[in-house]
Amino acid sequence: MAQNKTTEGKGRGRPRAYDPQTALNQALGVFWNTGYSAASLDSIASAAGMNRPSLYAAFGDKHALYIKALDQYWETAHATMQAALNNSDLTLAQALIAFYEGQLAIYFSGDGQPRGCFAIGTATTEAVEDLQIREVLSLRLSQLDADLEARLRKAVASGELPGDVDAESLAVLASSLLHSISIRARAGKSREELSAQARNAVRVICG
Repeated sequence: MAQNKTTEGKGRGRPRAYDPQTALNQALGVFWNTGYSAASLDSIASAAGMNRPSLYAAFGDKHALYIKALDQYWETAHATMQAALNNSDLTLAQALIAFYEGQLAIYFSGDGQPRGCFAIGTATTEAVEDLQIREVLSLRLSQLDADLEARLRKAVASGELPGDVDAESLAVLASSLLHSISIRARAGKSREELSAQARNAVRVICG
């Protein structure tokens, strides 16, 4: 709709309309493929179909744009996680397999190029010296642990897991497996191999 579009002039003639959400997704793809430091505003503007002044006006500087892209990625990934973990029709094992498979679908979504997790692949490098990125990354990882812990506690309550299970520690183990899968995907492991590793790990988690 018109209110969701922004126009950008291109010399003479009619202004060209672009969708801010599409532009943000294009910027996210550049960051994902090259990392934060190597991504230039020119390459981002080109991918987004905008000129640099318009890009800056819409999203702020490169750092602000990256934070927006990081939030955008989390919204997508988290929605997929929640759909798997909160599905009451699934057993714990089924929910965890759906959880890992959903993220693998995202990790291998880049035109045949295995990109892994956007946050793990890009934010971990910048978090060493960038406080804001570190805080965002830490918050997202804590949310991931909390979501997994909640599902594991539900499994304990329903009798799927023994009552003496340390759900908090098991949740960290489950999330650590996801981070490992992400890194291995970026390193070139096949989706089939990583899916098999996830399924084997789920059997261990579920006892």
